[in-house]
Amino acid sequence: MVKAVIYLEGGGESKELHSRCREGFRKLLEKNGFKGNMPRLVACGSRNSVFSDFRIAHQSKMHPFVALWIDSEDPVADIEKTWEHLEKRDGWEKPEKSSNEQVLFMTTSMETLIATDRNALKECFKNNFQKSALPPLNNLESKSRKELFEQSECLCYLHAEAQ
Repeated sequence: MVKAVIYLEGGGESKELHSRCREGFRKLLEKNGFKGNMPRLVACGSRNSVFSDFRIAHQSKMHPFVALWIDSEDPVADIEKTWEHLEKRDGWEKPEKSSNEQVLFMTTSMETLIATDRNALKECFKNNFQKSALPPLNNLESKSRKELFEQSECLCYLHAEAQ
């Protein structure tokens, strides 16, 4: 029996993308010691879909533990007050009897994660890769998505390509 279910931001709107999203998170969790004790992973697509699916699961009490795993989108003032961050940023009301431990933040944004993997970017862009076009790695999580775009030509390009 699955004891924990984690609702994931990502995976777009197709079954294939949801499957690929779950697979990526499964591999990440296995590499971090969860092999043999894997939670059920549910790719939900959009940020709002994750919150909606989480709320339904939390209220149903079908599983001993449910969580949502999302980007914080903005720097988090106090990591111990995750629901406070989400209420302020997204206008999401904390579900009754939920805890801050049920909110798992990946990173500020996908662009933050991309900016940290210099080797993958070099492999992708080959000779066109310009490390100097990326923001510095120090204090990356303390920067908003807007600040990252302002400091990085490369991330603006990647974001435009993804649209």
